[in-house]
Amino acid sequence: MLLPDPRTHAYQPDSRRAEDALRGQLSEADWDYVTPRPVAATARLSLRSEPRADAVQVTEALPGEALELLWEDENGWAYVRTLHDRYLGWTPAAGLTGTGLTGTQRGELLTVTALRAHAYAGPGVSQPIVGELCLEARIVRTPGETVTEGGRFWLPISLPDGRDAWVGETVLSPIREADAAALALRFLDTPYVWGGRSAWGLDCSGLTQLVFSAFGQTLPRDADQQREFLGAVERPRRGDLAFFPGHVGLMLDERRMVHANATNMRVTVETLGEGEYGKKLAVGCTGFGRWTP
Repeated sequence: MLLPDPRTHAYQPDSRRAEDALRGQLSEADWDYVTPRPVAATARLSLRSEPRADAVQVTEALPGEALELLWEDENGWAYVRTLHDRYLGWTPAAGLTGTGLTGTQRGELLTVTALRAHAYAGPGVSQPIVGELCLEARIVRTPGETVTEGGRFWLPISLPDGRDAWVGETVLSPIREADAAALALRFLDTPYVWGGRSAWGLDCSGLTQLVFSAFGQTLPRDADQQREFLGAVERPRRGDLAFFPGHVGLMLDERRMVHANATNMRVTVETLGEGEYGKKLAVGCTGFGRWTP
């Protein structure tokens, strides 16, 4: 029997635990099936391959992001799934809020549009920083008037961990870029971080997933999953994804590509076939994929 992809299907042969959705799909009968329950990330959380701080980061949950909790171990680690792409990993249970983040209890649920941002203890840039935010993070607009300070507008919010805070209004401004390719260029020089999904540090498929998500276009987490998800095309155009063994980039036109890469340890733009690295990329390119609604 072909086992489901362990990146997105929760089962662990050693502990004999599996999510309830896999009943009838696993070869043996002695599994302890678990029903996931909704939680949310209180901050940026590293999701790791094993319940250890030194295990590989496989992905990242963003502040306020909806998750499912599968199970916990005796050392305070939780096995969770990111709902938007169903990706699994281990994270400290202390970083989860048990009720999820809906915004219905205290105010309106908002999505952060700034690449990086901070939340403050009060309405002013000299106030203590109490939270770290990023593009696609979720916060709640709480009741209260907007405050003007130094020509800047401040909104009262609730952070995903429940603390009250303030953010500058520009943190929630509409995205000004016209498409995912233009938004990706704003990430230039962002550090490369394996498993990262924010402007504090990200990897190749984290970048493509994040910028597509900002325009309401959901992609799977990893490069191979993204290739399988998208329709293949022969000649690339702006907005298509370029695929390589274990790597993905976003095309700016027929030849230029923006990508988070470990060669430069940051987000850069390369021209396929030009320069030493560009020639290497052109030779290694295995195809292109295009989003189709």
